[in-house]
Amino acid sequence: MATVSNHRSSNGPEAAAPVEPPPTRASGRGRTARVVAALLALPLLVYLLAPIIGLLVRTTPRIWRTYVCCWEAMTALKLSLVTASIALVVSVVIGTPVAYWLSHYTFRGKKIVDTVIDLPLVLPPSAAGFALLLLFGSQGIGSWLLQHGLRISLTPLAVVMAQVFIASPFYVRQARAGFESVPVELRLASATLGAGPSRTFFRVTAPLASDALLAGAVMAWARALGEFGATLVFAGAFPGRTETMPIAIWTASATDLPVSIALASTLVVVSFAVLLIARGLVDRHTKMSLATYPALDRSAA
Repeated sequence: MATVSNHRSSNGPEAAAPVEPPPTRASGRGRTARVVAALLALPLLVYLLAPIIGLLVRTTPRIWRTYVCCWEAMTALKLSLVTASIALVVSVVIGTPVAYWLSHYTFRGKKIVDTVIDLPLVLPPSAAGFALLLLFGSQGIGSWLLQHGLRISLTPLAVVMAQVFIASPFYVRQARAGFESVPVELRLASATLGAGPSRTFFRVTAPLASDALLAGAVMAWARALGEFGATLVFAGAFPGRTETMPIAIWTASATDLPVSIALASTLVVVSFAVLLIARGLVDRHTKMSLATYPALDRSAA
């Protein structure tokens, strides 16, 4: 009579579950490093969040209903949203060619052009507004423009121009990085198939760099929405005409603190909501792009 083995086959339904290896010292060091990194990041996060939380806590529903829903606050918020959106469109239209030019071509004086593009990032906004005022005001070409029926300084147009001056470098920097990330092989393949430069840009380069373009647009719009110094110097602070939300906050802080708190908290909430939505759209578009072009997923390499 054949003997029956007491050992069960590993292929049977009752095969033993694979035994996980015990945690190694390397994995323990990885968890420790993660905790240490989080603790090192905590001071900056607390520093950034504490003033915002303190501002929102002091904004009661009664204060918000009393001051934010008034005509002055709604007019300032509407002016900020409209002018920031117009400034974004202008920045994209005039900034995209510059970003493409800097990312694809090498020429003499390129570093100087880079410096000029980045200058508004480090230039004090008040100095930028003063420079715009000297150029387009009565001391510059503004007098000649006024003779032809066009006034720029102390008008809503000046608000848009100040926002474009300050915010456009944010878009150009992101757009340039996006254009530089597009593989050269794809552009060469498009040219080999007979596509011209314009068709290659709109069918290959721009779609593949769209994540960076969208991120740059969000940063530029947010920077334009919060612009204060250049707008105040160049456009003034006329309620209902050139008084944006940041200027309204500054004006109210000297006369009525609850109004300033309510306006500041409103601007914080609006900016946070817009950035959150925009980042969600960017992440969604990135996932769709990686699903369409798996070769672009460098993290898998």
